[in-house]
Amino acid sequence: MLKIKKYAAIDIGSNAVRLLVSNIIEEKGKPTRFKKSSLVRVPIRLGADVFLKGKISKENTARMLDTMYAFKLLMKSHKVAKYKACATSAMREAVNGTELAELILKKTDLKIDIIEGEEEAAIIAATDLHTFIDANKTYLYVDVGGGSTEFSIIHNGKKKTSKSFKIGTVRLLNDIVKKEDWELLEIWVKSNTKAYDKIEVIGSGGNINKIFKISGKAAGKPLTYFYLTSYYNLLQTYSYEERISELDLNQDRADVIIPATRIYLSAMKWSGAKDIYVPKIGLSDGIIKSIHHDTVNSHSVF
Repeated sequence: MLKIKKYAAIDIGSNAVRLLVSNIIEEKGKPTRFKKSSLVRVPIRLGADVFLKGKISKENTARMLDTMYAFKLLMKSHKVAKYKACATSAMREAVNGTELAELILKKTDLKIDIIEGEEEAAIIAATDLHTFIDANKTYLYVDVGGGSTEFSIIHNGKKKTSKSFKIGTVRLLNDIVKKEDWELLEIWVKSNTKAYDKIEVIGSGGNINKIFKISGKAAGKPLTYFYLTSYYNLLQTYSYEERISELDLNQDRADVIIPATRIYLSAMKWSGAKDIYVPKIGLSDGIIKSIHHDTVNSHSVF
């Protein structure tokens, strides 16, 4: 007997808001399958408000209300059974972040959970990451966002430690990451990787996914430190406008891709990694898995 349910994940980041709808396919005697049905990304850069002025602007408040209402209608059209909406760094730090979540609940009846960096890392760890890793290897997992980056050490298939740092693409674009933040990150990476002979990096986030797609590499194959460095240097030879017109990058990707690449390269340099693997997973995937395994609070759409 085949059972198919639909769950949705809403990821409210510092650079964009995403809705992922997934089919959960259960069949007797077979492992549960998770198949993406729809992914919608809306480029609302909440971090540009919050990291500079401390609060979400009226314009972005209105855009968030429109977007969440649209997401509600999409979930209704897809006949989604359960959803979870997670807001990360920008809404967490905004003085009016809780106020916006309450307004969205009042206007759309959608509940938003504002989560800490450690919970974000735990939800991401609930993804099918184990299917991408070799249990005999050691990895530094790096999930780059607009407001923060989550780092985890995975050894022999198990997470040993993780930490969230307030170093993200939107913060870097606005030049509000202190030198001390970089130094603390460098110390953390070096001290937590020095015990291992060889480290490989796993990168997640929209920017590294885009770079991997551009590289033309086959799924499962890594990008080298040399390739990433070369691409980083290439990006900097183009102006923002040229990255859009000549490199065919979206306007909300053409600026953040440079600081994102800097974070991945720094992680590789400090850990001594020569390769970075790019499985296409992230917070949204982790939310779907967590709803299915009942490890997070989820909500019925109607």
